[in-house]
Amino acid sequence: MSAALTRRTLLQLCGGVSLAGAMAGALRAEGLTSPLAPQTQAGLPFALTTPVHVDEVSLRAKDMALLKRYYQQMLGFEVIREDADMVTLGAGGTPLLNLLNRPNAEYEAGGEAGLYHTAFLMPSRADLAKWLVHVAINQIPLVGFADHSVSEAVYLADPEGNGIEVYSDRSKEGWVWNEGRVTMGTKPLDVDDVLEKTGTGTDRDVYTGAPSALRIGHIHLKVGSLEKARSFYQAGLGLDVTSGSDERGASFLSSGGYHHHIGANIWESENAGRRNEATTGLDWFSLTTADAAIIERQKERLKAQGFTFTETDNGIEAADPWGTRVRLARV
Repeated sequence: MSAALTRRTLLQLCGGVSLAGAMAGALRAEGLTSPLAPQTQAGLPFALTTPVHVDEVSLRAKDMALLKRYYQQMLGFEVIREDADMVTLGAGGTPLLNLLNRPNAEYEAGGEAGLYHTAFLMPSRADLAKWLVHVAINQIPLVGFADHSVSEAVYLADPEGNGIEVYSDRSKEGWVWNEGRVTMGTKPLDVDDVLEKTGTGTDRDVYTGAPSALRIGHIHLKVGSLEKARSFYQAGLGLDVTSGSDERGASFLSSGGYHHHIGANIWESENAGRRNEATTGLDWFSLTTADAAIIERQKERLKAQGFTFTETDNGIEAADPWGTRVRLARV
């Protein structure tokens, strides 16, 4: 790839802005206004080997066929299941993204709680580099890109406005922790250095489909109150707060020492009420665990916090304070 493609083409995909403008786009995608991997067992990134981690996300789609085409082109997802009511997309035979057919839905209004972005985790930096060449050659619009210290991220939005992050983690041995909090900064992404990791050059698209180990690394939510979000996701579901603050307007939570599996912010949604289930956007997402005892403990925690749940075949389902349904399932 020429220097023009490494910079100019990618910047055009971010709206024709400068590198500083692309950085601003990434900051907006993270709700900030100033600057803020390797694989492990079974070939999966560290994020997917913790006691609890994100599994699937379901979106209510006004135009299901349009979103299906977008995610197939943008990430190279395969169709796992499909009928008139739902399409399930994924990688390596693993379901990741469900698109629910809601042709009569109104678009979700601004200022409401819901999805900030779904973050798709590439298995390696080389995979991220190959994908970045793919989106550049295919002229897929970007929102921004940034280096978050623990990870390197690129931001997009699908045709119905659902936020997307595509990222790769740096080695967890290099993450900086202090009293249970991890440093997650935001600075400009070294695009040229990332692109050097393709291993195949940058003059052609060799990204022929989503890597089999691509997964959802985290999900970032818009909430009405950080205190209420922590009462559900920390006190109720047992996740640990790893970063963020009320002053910053965001909390980040995880299981097993990951930088974050859940992000929650009030940047656009402070004091938001219960979500409208008749609109587009996030419908439900799932967390998974291999430990049945964790599910039993979370049942007691949810009860103690005053949250109700329903039993499912392999776990439970509960709704957060804004009505987003969260499934905790055993695999």
